[in-house]
Amino acid sequence: MIARLEGVLREKRPTAVLIDVGGVGYEVFVPLSTFDALPDEGKVVALRIHTHVREDALQLFGFASELERRLFELLIRTNGVGPRLAQTILSGMAPADLVGALRAGDVAALRAVPGLGAKKAERLVVELRDRLGELEPAAAATSLRSRPVEGDPVAAQAVSALLNLGYPRPQAERLVERAREELGGEASLEDLLRRALRGAVR
Repeated sequence: MIARLEGVLREKRPTAVLIDVGGVGYEVFVPLSTFDALPDEGKVVALRIHTHVREDALQLFGFASELERRLFELLIRTNGVGPRLAQTILSGMAPADLVGALRAGDVAALRAVPGLGAKKAERLVVELRDRLGELEPAAAATSLRSRPVEGDPVAAQAVSALLNLGYPRPQAERLVERAREELGGEASLEDLLRRALRGAVR
């Protein structure tokens, strides 16, 4: 089974990417949470992979973080949830928000995801609420790695501004970190915000 891919990002679109690994192109399906974290085409990317084997096909699903991958694997173990619906769920909710909704039994929040009706939302809560402990190691590792604005007050202000605009914290931090890499450490708050917002609508 393929568990990780690292190579050149040849093509990307909101639902799938093409990664060139040693001259072999792999099509990898991704949720929007991962798409937001991708570099520009032509740059190196590394994704955690879930290999889904069917009788007539072998599909690869890629994730920017271990938490996303573990959430995906929990979702597809739920009755009535296949890999494409799991991809849609992760596209409709940030990983932290999804975990929070499952833990709180917030069926209304889950139903806001396209294609997830009331019965499936209730089933997700019933089947997954008691299994969220399986995610703790991945969530802790993600939290330790996700400190892009530490020690940079301008970047911290930019993240705070994005949070006030309604962006989930993981996405806000990724957008600001990417903008800071592109502009350099001396960028003004205005420039950093402008570039981060431009990245959000690519």
